[in-house]
Amino acid sequence: MRHLKEMLRDTSLSAVSAGFVATLVGFTSTIALIFHAARSLGATPEQITSWVLALGLGMGLSTLGLSLWTRAPILITWSTPGAAVIASAATGVNLSEAVGAFLVCGVLMWLCGATGWFERIMNRIPLALASSLLAGILAKFALMSFAAATPQPLLIVTMLMVYLVGKRWWPRYAVLGVLVGGTAVAATQGLLDTSQVTLQFAQPVFVMPTWSWHAVLSMGVPLFIVTMASQAVPGVSAIRVSGYTPPVSPLMSWSGITTVLLAPFGGYAFNLAAITAAIVLNPHAHADAGKRYTAAMWAGLFYIVMGLLGGAVAGLLAAFPAALIMGVAGMALLGTIANGLATSLAEPGKREAALITFLVTLSGVTLLGVGSAFWGLVAGVVTLFVEHYRVRPPSHEGPDER
Repeated sequence: MRHLKEMLRDTSLSAVSAGFVATLVGFTSTIALIFHAARSLGATPEQITSWVLALGLGMGLSTLGLSLWTRAPILITWSTPGAAVIASAATGVNLSEAVGAFLVCGVLMWLCGATGWFERIMNRIPLALASSLLAGILAKFALMSFAAATPQPLLIVTMLMVYLVGKRWWPRYAVLGVLVGGTAVAATQGLLDTSQVTLQFAQPVFVMPTWSWHAVLSMGVPLFIVTMASQAVPGVSAIRVSGYTPPVSPLMSWSGITTVLLAPFGGYAFNLAAITAAIVLNPHAHADAGKRYTAAMWAGLFYIVMGLLGGAVAGLLAAFPAALIMGVAGMALLGTIANGLATSLAEPGKREAALITFLVTLSGVTLLGVGSAFWGLVAGVVTLFVEHYRVRPPSHEGPDER
């Protein structure tokens, strides 16, 4: 009760707005991929609804607990690249074998936190590369939001004008204004489809795991790798670039524990958010950085509501046109992208490495099943190594000082 009172005291309308936008963007951007992954494993409609419940509760409760504990905006979400791995590796794997693979992934994530090796790696990544990595990830969404102007010019242009006016006169509520203005335009154009919205609560469905080396090697291990490389690394970068320094190892351990506990119900993998985290980490979420954790906590509450509604989620989220969701996401991330680029290019000695990291990440290249976030970081580290290996700093001694 005391913590609830603290949250309500520290919260603001902008924090509630940021939490809602983060939840809306997180669910709508990849829920279809989650459904596809579940269906690829032969899941029934009831089991798919259980996946939504497990993912919503896991994300919501983890976000609430970790944000309250650290007093920082810690946003936990499902593994988006992991869902793609599941869908692509589903051939020859049934649902119970997949659950066994999910458990292996969760144990490996827990080990990353328990041993502390992941945090040691993160501590060695220069801030310039971390900032450019984050900027590259977020810039892809911003580009897609403006590209949506081709099929829906009135919608996107109106949202952009609302954003610019909001930034000028009510900056803390600019993103909320974009959402309201975009929804109004979509409604007048007949783009909102509420025909499939029905109230239906979710029920948990337990699936007993079975062990298969094929499932572990083809799904469990790749799920772990892409989740850590494409989500955990940029997730930690997003938090640190925003000025917060929570202990990384417990965050990794808890992500693994949550995965192990909820995998039999459909919670296939949890980890730190990066794209949606930038929304609650933005100063517009709350003017006071010490109270910005409330934006993540509101997102956690909305996650729980989404999970409990379960069967109604698909119809509710389908009501919003894709262009509206992408527009809100892209404009909500503009400030974070600008700050990331400014930080990444501030040090002349690391500028080229940061630029290469940004461009490779932005490219969306996928190699060996691992996404561009990992390869962008690799490219930046290699560039730094080549540029600075055994390069002596310039001497400032005068001719008579030798």
